[in-house]
Amino acid sequence: MAPIPSENGVEGDDEREEEEEVEDVEEEEDGEDEEEPKLKYQRMGGSIPSLLSNVAASCIVVSERMIALGTNDGTVHILDFLGNQVKEFCVHASVVNDLSFDIEGEYIGSCSDDGSVVLNSLFTDEKLKFEYHHPIKAIALDPEYSRKGSKRFVAGGLAGHLYLNSKRWLGYRDQVLQSGEGPIHDVKWRASLVAWANDAGVKVYDTANDRRITFIERPRGNPRSELMLPHLVWQDDTHLIIGWGTSIKIASVRTNQNKASNGTYRQVPLSGMIQVDIVASFQTNYFISGIAPFGDALVVLAYIPGEEDGDKGFSSIAPSQQSKYNPEQGSAQRPEVRIVTWNNDELSTDTLPVHGFEHYKADDYSLAHTPFSGCSYAGGQWAAGDEPLYYIVSPKDIVIAKPRDTEDHIAWLLQHGWHEKALAVVESGQGRPELLDEVGSRYLDHLIMERKYCEAASMCPKLLQGSRSAWERWVFHFAHVRQLPVLVPYMPTENPRLSDTAYEVALVALVTDSSFHKDLLSTVKSWPSIIYSALPVISAIEPQINTLSVTDSLKEALAELYVIDGQYEKAFLLYADLMKPDIFDFIEKHNLHDEIHEKAVQLMMLDCKHAVSLLIQNRDLISPPDVVKQILDAGNKCDSRYFLHLYLHSLFEVNPHAGKDFHDMQVELYAEYDPKMLLPFLRSSQHYTLEKSYEICIKRDLTREQVFILGRMGNSKQALSVIINKLGDIEEAVEFVTMQHDDELWEELIKQCLHKPEMVGMLLEHTVGNLDPLYIVNKVPNGLEIPRLRDRLVKIITDYRTETSLRQGCNDILKADCVNLLIKYYKEAKHGISLNNEDEPRVKRRNSDASQVFEKSLSLRTGEVKSKASGGGRCCICFDPFYIQNVSVIVFFCCHAYHATCLMDSSYTSSSKKETESTPQGAEMYDGYNGYMDNDSNDDEETESGGPFMRCILCTTATS
Repeated sequence: MAPIPSENGVEGDDEREEEEEVEDVEEEEDGEDEEEPKLKYQRMGGSIPSLLSNVAASCIVVSERMIALGTNDGTVHILDFLGNQVKEFCVHASVVNDLSFDIEGEYIGSCSDDGSVVLNSLFTDEKLKFEYHHPIKAIALDPEYSRKGSKRFVAGGLAGHLYLNSKRWLGYRDQVLQSGEGPIHDVKWRASLVAWANDAGVKVYDTANDRRITFIERPRGNPRSELMLPHLVWQDDTHLIIGWGTSIKIASVRTNQNKASNGTYRQVPLSGMIQVDIVASFQTNYFISGIAPFGDALVVLAYIPGEEDGDKGFSSIAPSQQSKYNPEQGSAQRPEVRIVTWNNDELSTDTLPVHGFEHYKADDYSLAHTPFSGCSYAGGQWAAGDEPLYYIVSPKDIVIAKPRDTEDHIAWLLQHGWHEKALAVVESGQGRPELLDEVGSRYLDHLIMERKYCEAASMCPKLLQGSRSAWERWVFHFAHVRQLPVLVPYMPTENPRLSDTAYEVALVALVTDSSFHKDLLSTVKSWPSIIYSALPVISAIEPQINTLSVTDSLKEALAELYVIDGQYEKAFLLYADLMKPDIFDFIEKHNLHDEIHEKAVQLMMLDCKHAVSLLIQNRDLISPPDVVKQILDAGNKCDSRYFLHLYLHSLFEVNPHAGKDFHDMQVELYAEYDPKMLLPFLRSSQHYTLEKSYEICIKRDLTREQVFILGRMGNSKQALSVIINKLGDIEEAVEFVTMQHDDELWEELIKQCLHKPEMVGMLLEHTVGNLDPLYIVNKVPNGLEIPRLRDRLVKIITDYRTETSLRQGCNDILKADCVNLLIKYYKEAKHGISLNNEDEPRVKRRNSDASQVFEKSLSLRTGEVKSKASGGGRCCICFDPFYIQNVSVIVFFCCHAYHATCLMDSSYTSSSKKETESTPQGAEMYDGYNGYMDNDSNDDEETESGGPFMRCILCTTATS
């Protein structure tokens, strides 16, 4: 056939060498209409080729055990079913005309032109020979020959006599059943019925009743019998098949049925058969060289005459035309085996390649079959082992025909390209399970040849099933024709699991064509990573990453392969370029914070808030200048200024000094994207240029921000003017002036408000506590009308009274608190202070009353003084216990105790230092009562007390 364009798969990638022949349209149509033959054929081997090389076969007969072949040299050859010779009987001096087995296959009878009939036992040396002195053409043994003692057979020939030979008391005797009607051409014996054919027609004789039961006339118009011999075959005990010339008749022998008393029919014995009906009769357009049953149909060996007489009717053949069938003429055609129904519907026709067919006549062929019961054929198929065998015999050849079985049916379907039907037959369980592999392979081959690659790939799971070797074979076959991408979706990953190489080759095949990159990605995601190595696939993809043919699917597939191979850093870079939403989880999962320094922009484009948080958390890995540079370099790829604003804003909130180099830029960004945050930023930052920021605020008309910047620049009056003239917010103006702590600014505020009556009124309302309202009133020009002046004056007076009342209340509370605290201090000072001696052993005090008073005092002191006897019964300077030295002890309210001498020495040393060192002006000393005081106050106190003022060395508490 001509090359078929690719219906699927990759165009132009088939490397097969197509060697297809061009066929005519008519031949294709004929192929589609071709019917499957019913029989299959083979030449018989064994001994047949060598045996027929020297002699010609003349007749054949088949039993259930063996085959008998007669030849033209008078020999009978006994063969097995493979054609091997088992025995031979050289019993005739001329050609063997006919052979016959008994039903048991123990005896073989033969007849010859030499006038003899010979009966041979196949298992003993028994042999009988009968001479009739004229050519015998037909013989039939009694089916019960080996069982009955009568040893009967019938034979007839050119003399026109049909002999029934049987064994009697005095030996074998012949009984003539027919004579005077021409030569006996054929005879067949079934059960008790004997059928024979002569020139007049066909007769049936009942040997059980010794009477003839029917006569079937010879078909009219047929050639003479010596040209076209009749052929008789018993299909069963009641059906006789007659093939004669171009006519076929089927006779049915019926038994009488007598009605019983209960209304049912009962069958009479065989001896009661009295009627024969012709149940089928038809003419053919060929000569019949043999006939046999085929289930409920017929097998006919058809002889086709020469082409020059093809247009002549068969009835026109005259004796003068006999020379046409002379083998020397060489005009005959190949014989045909046809299967027809009883209605002459042709089911099948097969032409046989018989050696030397050009030189054979119709009676040079014969057809025999194995014993057939007719019960093993159903639904057009034969049961395994029950199919009959047909033997087509020509002088130099024997062809065996037998019904086609399921495997033959499948092979025929495959041969004719009906692979789907063949597959359906195999799947229905009609053939061996092993056929599935063969049919599947043939089907896939067919689809590949037809370039139906997608269909072939879709059939692989069904056809290859769990065969690992088959899968791998077809994987590499698809790869050879460069169509592996279409097979990849169907490749199994388990049951069976293929070799690593098969999967790697499949993935690499998807890389080569950009149209399959999406399939590559889905395959990498779906296939378990343990079934292949990622490195070969990575090596195939990496060269394409920087080419024009690269696709996002290919990049993502490469990233997935990097993950499988543990190269998470490379995978992250690809995921960032692809803007994968789950990249942040990927960073956290694999701790890839070191890699984000190159992908700041991509991360922000994907999820700005998440990216900003990540960048700030890892600012030690990627510095703010690097982030700012990447964002600025992005240009038109994204809204870089907005990203920059978000990043710098978040950075400023975390660390106000981290992005100080970009605060000038940040002022502009706040003014553009978030003006409300600009003023807090201006107040918090010290790293922006005031002049530049002021220009931005003027450009954006940000008044309050202008006020703040002017204030920071020292232009307080201009700032105040902006507040009053642009904002008109006197409260803010008062607040601004208050923060400046500048009296001249108050004068400026009053000056600017005097010409605005409303402003004067508002100024009066908001200066309570800052300025004297009378001072403002005195400044107001005479005759100036101030709106709601009365109400405002009332409010000023009310506010003043309220303020005065609050101050008086606060003073009263302060005095009361001072009195209470002094009383508490006095009470605390009256308590004794315990000086415990940890090293002193406990001594029982005799005076229990004094002990109780002391313990009570001690418990009270313990509850009120949390740090008791911090010295632990020792001097805090010399650390000697107090009981060692007979020296006075000085105790401070902080519970630190000293020897008087130790404390005095320490005080003297301290005073000497003070005298030596000049005390800076304004230095303060701490007084335990009054807090810090200057030196003059200390001198006064020492003078008043009559001695030096002593303090605790370890703290600042004064002595009691």
